[in-house]
Amino acid sequence: SQITHDGRTVFKDLQLPFTATRYHSLIVQESALPSELQVSAWTTESDGSRTIMGLRHREYPVEGVQFHPESVLTSEGKKLIKNFLEL
Repeated sequence: SQITHDGRTVFKDLQLPFTATRYHSLIVQESALPSELQVSAWTTESDGSRTIMGLRHREYPVEGVQFHPESVLTSEGKKLIKNFLEL
């Protein structure tokens, strides 16, 4: 999947977009997110809708992604993991 992101925290200095490996079909509905969370990464579907691929807590250093950064098929995976370890 082509991942678009906000360029902050774990996504700092990553290509935009980058290719990531997904092994699932689970999604989070953006309308169901609590106000404490913000979307940090997404894919754009053929109908123009967004599928959330990353979430961030607005106050605490908590990040989550819905793809596999450790996969060799995720082009920016090593950089993303490095950024995470430096938080």
